[in-house]
Amino acid sequence: MLSIPFRDRIDAARQLAGALEKFRGSRPVILAIPRGAVAMGRVIADALQGELDVVLVRKIGAPGNPEFAIGAVDEQGRLMLGPYAQEVGADADYIEDEVERQLQLIRRRRQAYRPGQPAIALAGRTVIVVDDGLATGSTMIAALQAVRGQQPAHLVCAVPVAARDSLAHVADYADEVVCLATPRPFNSVGRYYLDFTGVTDEEVIELLAAPPATSARVAEDSRAATTSHAVAWHAAVRIPAGSVSLEGVLEVPAGVRGLVIFAHGSGSSRHSSRNQWVAGELRKRGFGTLLFDLLTTEEDRDRANRFDVSMLAGRLSAAIRHVRTLPACAALPIGLFGASTGAAAALIAAAENPANVAAVVSRGGRPDLAGSRTCSKVRTHTLLLVGGADTEVLELNRQVAAVMGEWAELVVVPGASHLFEEPGTLQQVAGEAADWFAAWL
Repeated sequence: MLSIPFRDRIDAARQLAGALEKFRGSRPVILAIPRGAVAMGRVIADALQGELDVVLVRKIGAPGNPEFAIGAVDEQGRLMLGPYAQEVGADADYIEDEVERQLQLIRRRRQAYRPGQPAIALAGRTVIVVDDGLATGSTMIAALQAVRGQQPAHLVCAVPVAARDSLAHVADYADEVVCLATPRPFNSVGRYYLDFTGVTDEEVIELLAAPPATSARVAEDSRAATTSHAVAWHAAVRIPAGSVSLEGVLEVPAGVRGLVIFAHGSGSSRHSSRNQWVAGELRKRGFGTLLFDLLTTEEDRDRANRFDVSMLAGRLSAAIRHVRTLPACAALPIGLFGASTGAAAALIAAAENPANVAAVVSRGGRPDLAGSRTCSKVRTHTLLLVGGADTEVLELNRQVAAVMGEWAELVVVPGASHLFEEPGTLQQVAGEAADWFAAWL
């Protein structure tokens, strides 16, 4: 059954994947329109056992109102201009300058998103172009035109929600259109999401590099969100932390056995594809999960904040206090899962909250940033997971394990690099973490 508004893009993607089920097994190429739709594309590609890439198009905004699209340009420089461009004051000089500006951004993004990697060849393939919604439809039309030029065998436009008139116009450019809802009046795409937080370039890079899901995860994501491993409680939460409020998502499965709070690394957020994937695996094992932003959007603009592990640890402690006020979590044992700088924050929070933190797992973490004195005071069972190819971080973790003694166990994942991109390595991380939390929560 369709559920709208969608909780977030992941919820929308799972529901959309169900509507696209017939393409599973045909090795479709999922082309996401950056940046918001890339998180959706990852879920859909995994569910349909397809490949994920981006289609780079940029809208041309109206003079003085860049959010109002008067057209769009694709990666090859082809311009699609709406009939109302002149009405809003977009003359030839303005359009020429704006097209060049957007093309430069497209080129920078291609290099950043897929450095050294060519785009996936589309000739003869089933191609599904995904966006998080259609308002005017101009960006989607430019994307479909760009893909059509590469001669796919079957071209599909897939969106969770769209303005009815725009969808009818877009249908002229695709072989098939899949849309879950066309509400009236439409207003804006974001209106139909409870959480429509922006996606960063760093998150796009991480999503594109994420390993394909295992068969179990594929099966989960292809179901409707309402049947996803019997989640008893799902809520967007706001965590008070001093003068700021931090956004997060809490999911508690039926028969929950403990709660794992995630601490993301530098430059990441609650949308981290790796942490989201691990969280999904933990929920299969009966653990509730809380993924939240350690920094506000404004704070994250200052790079120094990303490495202020004392402040990040304070945010984790605030999250621990907050979940203790929620009936679904008040009595649950708590574990912390930290990545990169988040691992240091997790150890500091564990040292400061010994009665409330029963276990810690670090994935490719920098626990050394917590300091030797703090590490020596930790009395929480801690698992340090490090890639065998991540030699510098591995040595730092060995030093921390020596300081922590019986409270730490170091596990090296053979052949894994810092981001655990190699096939099977992230699956091993999830399995080791689930076993650790099962033992100590």
